[in-house]
Amino acid sequence: MAWMAGLFRHPTLFVTGGKGSRFIDADGISLIDFNLADLSNTVGYGDNPVAQAVARQAARGAQFLLPTEDALVVAEALADRTSMPFWQFTISASTANMEAIRIARTITGRQKIVLFDGKYHGHIDPTMAEGGAPGSSIAAVPEAMGLSPHEAANAVNIPFNDLTALEAALAEGDVALVLVEPALSNCSLVLPKPEFLQALCRMTRATGALAALDETHTWAMEYGGFTRMLALKPDFITLGKGLGSGIPLGAYGMTPEIAEFVQRHRDVDIAPTRGLAIGGTTFANALAMAAARAMLTEVATIDAYQRIATLGQRMADGIDAMIAARGLPWRAFRHGPRSGFCLTPELPLTYAEAKPSVNPELSDARRVFMANRGIWDAIATAGPQVSFAHSTDDVDLYLQVAASFLDNLER
Repeated sequence: MAWMAGLFRHPTLFVTGGKGSRFIDADGISLIDFNLADLSNTVGYGDNPVAQAVARQAARGAQFLLPTEDALVVAEALADRTSMPFWQFTISASTANMEAIRIARTITGRQKIVLFDGKYHGHIDPTMAEGGAPGSSIAAVPEAMGLSPHEAANAVNIPFNDLTALEAALAEGDVALVLVEPALSNCSLVLPKPEFLQALCRMTRATGALAALDETHTWAMEYGGFTRMLALKPDFITLGKGLGSGIPLGAYGMTPEIAEFVQRHRDVDIAPTRGLAIGGTTFANALAMAAARAMLTEVATIDAYQRIATLGQRMADGIDAMIAARGLPWRAFRHGPRSGFCLTPELPLTYAEAKPSVNPELSDARRVFMANRGIWDAIATAGPQVSFAHSTDDVDLYLQVAASFLDNLER
């Protein structure tokens, strides 16, 4: 697919299987995976609780177009971690974001969507737009081919961490939804300023707009995501990728008020008027629900998150140490299990400040060098992340090989 083909410019690896933190390519070479399928597989490979649960469910039936008990357990587990009581399931985070947008537009009667530079919310028309800053006479435009310019015109893009720009965007009274990643993670890593996300939720509420936190990536960094860590009170939370551990799955949580609205506007053919345009035939299928239940209850526990956060700190400290030893004007990204090479002296607060660290040439060179030494590194827009399957030895080998790469780079 076009998107995957652009992730790197070296020859593609073909994979035959894996075990634990390693996968094996078609030539029988074993690599420790620090890309984690772009965070869609943080459980690892081979015989683990998720694989076992999926196998048992597949033997009973993968899809019934009827709910299973697993869906209730998953919803309750998500509610417990986030204090968001009601959940809908989709096939991906992209679809979860799309449905949150549709519900918000219906509730508010507005069309505009506020986004943040450097974001990624899936390959959907409303969010794949650039420009349209508050007060500009030029509307946002599609950022890729094949997208609707009419849909893009409803987007308002502002800098991350900028409450003044958010205030200006909300002042017109035409914003249905503010959609934000708690930390930008598709352009290296940009963490929120203190109180930025809390203020965002307050400001949307005060102006009649709704707020959605896209925790698709940040869910892998914190138990309960940033929502739990910062005690945030959004109107929606959207999830995907790692929740299903490689089995296609998305989800979105909502407040009781929104859930009641959704319940009253079901899309029933025999009703006088059609309801909300949400849902899909394979949404909440039994296979995905079994995977998510095993992930939440057996793998991604609070103790497991604490363990990988410790390993992530070891990774970041090691990167900082190798950078300092070589006198480079860089530093390590760090949050929980996530790290990486920040190619500027200061950590970024906006997408513009993060862009220098997204260096495809350096990333490709590092990935090839490390792959030839048993490490599969992250894509250019991300950074190495510790999974639930990694060990201290895995992290130490990454640091050893990365240090060797820097030595060869200096030559």
